[in-house]
Amino acid sequence: MKKMSLAYYAINGITLYRVLAAPVLLGLLLSGPPTWFKWMVGLSFFTDMIDGVLARLFQVNSAFGARLDSIGDDLTVLVTTTGLLMIRPELLTEKWGWLLPLMLLFLIQTVYALIRYKRISSFHTRLAKLAAFAQGLFLMTFWFFDTIHYPLFYTAVIVTMLELIEEIVLVAWFKEWTTDVKGLYWVWKKRQ
Repeated sequence: MKKMSLAYYAINGITLYRVLAAPVLLGLLLSGPPTWFKWMVGLSFFTDMIDGVLARLFQVNSAFGARLDSIGDDLTVLVTTTGLLMIRPELLTEKWGWLLPLMLLFLIQTVYALIRYKRISSFHTRLAKLAAFAQGLFLMTFWFFDTIHYPLFYTAVIVTMLELIEEIVLVAWFKEWTTDVKGLYWVWKKRQ
């Protein structure tokens, strides 16, 4: 059996924070002014940035860590987006033409991965990292400046749609669950 290092536990602990923080964030969101909520969201997005960097730096790579990271990412975005729509419900009606395709792509990708692999995908492509950055930037701008910056909104939605389409194609491409795929271009190039 492979011996797990201190770095493995520390990095997965950082990632686990996002999973455990999600219900706390939801409670903070429902309990009153978003002061503590926005700071915890900031911490969640920060841990999302650093856990991957630390994993590469210390060469810590595991299927468990990849799954945990994907769950933490999804929960963080779900709770922060739920809060955004609670505070600004008009965004849902004004931008449904953007949000509906995004939600459908997310459902297709998630259900397809669950059917194919019996778990959510964790490719961690470069496009997924860019989408996470765009989502985080848009959501943090909203929470800290209490305004919807529409160029960031459109950028986050478009990049996320492209990332979800890429993941749907990757789920079709890979017969077995895998992680740490740079992206569709690199998979295609490697097969040439």
